[in-house]
Amino acid sequence: MSYGQGEPPWDPWKPTSQQSERGSRSDTPDWAALAEASEARNKRRRLLLILGGALATVAVGAAVAVAVVSANGSPEASDKPSGSLPGTADLPSGSAATVPTFAPTSAPPPLDPMDFISSVQKDKAPISADTLFPGTQLTVGTNVYKKGPTADTTKCASAAQNTLPAVLTKNRCTRVIRATYTKDGVAVTVGVALFDTTDQATKTKQQADKKSFVTSLFGKGVPTFCRKTVCRSTTNSYGRYAYFTLAGFTNGKDVTAKDAKVFTAGDDMAEFAFRQIRRRGEVQAAAAADQ
Repeated sequence: MSYGQGEPPWDPWKPTSQQSERGSRSDTPDWAALAEASEARNKRRRLLLILGGALATVAVGAAVAVAVVSANGSPEASDKPSGSLPGTADLPSGSAATVPTFAPTSAPPPLDPMDFISSVQKDKAPISADTLFPGTQLTVGTNVYKKGPTADTTKCASAAQNTLPAVLTKNRCTRVIRATYTKDGVAVTVGVALFDTTDQATKTKQQADKKSFVTSLFGKGVPTFCRKTVCRSTTNSYGRYAYFTLAGFTNGKDVTAKDAKVFTAGDDMAEFAFRQIRRRGEVQAAAAADQ
């Protein structure tokens, strides 16, 4: 019996791809051969991907190494061990870099206005009847007083009467500035006496008595007053200044304890004189502080 007209017989121990060409031709696909070919292609593809990734990793590593060398100036700088880094205490603190520190400072104490009106050496601001009694009228609360005549003299005794001239002379008064104000038939002369020291002004106030009067100043529409009639007087001091008031009626009437408007006018003028003297000290202290 013949098998295949002399064709070589099928060898079950050989792979399909090694069988004779003629013997491999068949109407049925060789599924085993196709699977082997597909598996071979997949292996080659995976191998290529692995080799490509490895090459890319090597390239990135090389680039990083170059960057480190460039930044540090030498390859050795990137390979320093951690032991060569500064310790924790040597590293700058974040809070120290953001919170500034300042040396302790203290503002100078404000200048005392009293220092400038306590002695002639510091009290250098100009003074006159116009600066001490400015304007043409004076308003104190609801009371408005019209300013009358003014006077300024270095002969202190001539601006006083009764026992006051002797007191001024004894304590070396250097100047007396006066002004008269009127309101509703009441006239008030206010006088400010200047001394070289606070002690002299204080002694003047202490030594003045009930008969120590500043001389009333009249003229410019103000009739003579408080020369032969009973009037009300005040005496005080502040710094190197002593100040006085003499208030009475312009019609020659004597002042009694019931004449409230006379007392009010005298008190208003005394308060005004005090404020003007104190203001001299404040202005000079402020000017000295700005220098």
